[in-house]
Amino acid sequence: MKSIKTQITIEASPEQVWAVLMDFDRYPEWNPFLISVKGEPVVGTHLDNEIKTSEKKIMKFQPEVLVAEANTEFRWIGKTFVKGLFDGEHYFLLKSDSAGATTLIHGENFTGMLSGVIMKMIGEDTIKGFELMNEALKQRVESMRKEVEHAG
Repeated sequence: MKSIKTQITIEASPEQVWAVLMDFDRYPEWNPFLISVKGEPVVGTHLDNEIKTSEKKIMKFQPEVLVAEANTEFRWIGKTFVKGLFDGEHYFLLKSDSAGATTLIHGENFTGMLSGVIMKMIGEDTIKGFELMNEALKQRVESMRKEVEHAG
């Protein structure tokens, strides 16, 4: 199995991070990597996702939601053409720390006969995309949290 794992600390509660992460309609406003998600974050449903690569290419895929545990974990699996050829299990894990911040662990596990070859082609670009998304999510959540604090 080939894996990508990134993480970032967000100065907000898991509930605040989850709210932004699950607000698919607003992804085009802030997300530079996963630019569109349509569907419901419900186990067993399929999403219509679009990612933008560093070459500005748009890739579309329809993963199946595997886990949707509020404020804790969101996970899906995507397949290319035939199951077992190149499958990616994408995940977002939210872990609260004692200071009230949230660690987002964002990764993907790749399996299948072509996983090694394809990972050599897309691995670096995918890591960059995850990191860009993580940073954009952090900025979005933290700026929204500050707006709420200033309004109150």
